[in-house]
Amino acid sequence: MDVGLLLQYGWVLLVLIALEGILAADNALVISIMVKHLPEKERKKALFYGLAGAFVFRFGSLFIISYLANVWQVQAIGAAYLLFISISFMVKRYVLKKDSHQKDVKEKQENFWVTVLKVELADLAFAVDAILAAVALAITLPTTSLPPIGGMDGGHFLVILAGGIIGLVIMRFAASYFTTLLLKRPGLETAAFLIVGWVGVKLTVSTLSHPDIGVLAKTFPKDPVWKLIFWGVMITIAVAGWFMSKEKVEPKNEAEAHH
Repeated sequence: MDVGLLLQYGWVLLVLIALEGILAADNALVISIMVKHLPEKERKKALFYGLAGAFVFRFGSLFIISYLANVWQVQAIGAAYLLFISISFMVKRYVLKKDSHQKDVKEKQENFWVTVLKVELADLAFAVDAILAAVALAITLPTTSLPPIGGMDGGHFLVILAGGIIGLVIMRFAASYFTTLLLKRPGLETAAFLIVGWVGVKLTVSTLSHPDIGVLAKTFPKDPVWKLIFWGVMITIAVAGWFMSKEKVEPKNEAEAHH
């Protein structure tokens, strides 16, 4: 590769790392929401399985990119699943008026492996989203003389691979952080589920713009206006959720209460 090509690849890699980091944070947030009701020991195990699943799905997707890109049903299932868990939470919390205590009691009765299965399904949805987003970015690069891998140019594949590895490292630390944060600020749960639903909307847009569906223009997901709307809403939810949530106050012990 000449210097100009290396600079192009380096710049796209930096952008891809930022993109993968954001998507990894979303994935970590969903995992954190799903496992937070478990006892600490089981929560750590579920986090481990969730991260392992994310790793397997992310790298498995790399080798079937050309297949995934042409099967809109995979994107549709991922979109439907993320929208379902988001809407389900909102209905239970704000329509059926189930309070957090009732919800926690029900979730604590939920089988550990059922929780792990839910986490893996979410991982699959995010893996598809992350890989397709990475491919859309990588194919803008010039091709190289490297042999093709997974049905795509070797140089493109390696850039996506590097971005994916770094994204998974970010997810590893983000998952633990989000779990702790959600326990400290329970009010953030609503914002977290809104973000999950909004990512589901993004996958829905990708599905509807697939050539086989054609409801939206093929170029719509790449439109700067849509990207601005998507990230604007995402940031607004996160910021509003932070300022509207209150930190959980731990009960004081008897000595402190009398002080």
